[in-house]
Amino acid sequence: MHDTTTSSGSHPTQFLSFTLGGLEYGIDFAKVQELRVLKALERFASSGEIIGGVAVSRGVIMPLVDMRVACGTSPDAPDPMTDVIILKLSSCAMGMVVDGVTGVVTLRQDQVAPLPPSGGDEARPDYLLGLGQAGGRRLILVDIEKLMSVQRPASSRQVA
Repeated sequence: MHDTTTSSGSHPTQFLSFTLGGLEYGIDFAKVQELRVLKALERFASSGEIIGGVAVSRGVIMPLVDMRVACGTSPDAPDPMTDVIILKLSSCAMGMVVDGVTGVVTLRQDQVAPLPPSGGDEARPDYLLGLGQAGGRRLILVDIEKLMSVQRPASSRQVA
């Protein structure tokens, strides 16, 4: 599905949209190197809590980050047809496992609104860019560079 909404006066940005736990998210399409299915990747090394192992794609060795686990929505049985977004970040290439890729959405700046207040005392994570709206769809827009550089506090890590 490709949504094209352009307007003069504002520079549109393309976002790759994907689903996780019933919500639809968008990341800057310029950060996407390719899309693969999980079974198409040669995987090796053991899986961790969020790192779903290490894979090889087109000769590049990269970590696989299972966003389903990170969001607490990991299925009991792994589906080999699960979508993997291969990202080309400033620091490395990596694979991001999601529930499914839904398309490319083009948004103008006026179609992106700030996220509503969270209602808690915690500050909103800086990797959340806003809420994109186009054609009746709502996307939570994520800065993937900032999200993938987030360090969890040592107290929240589990020890094997």
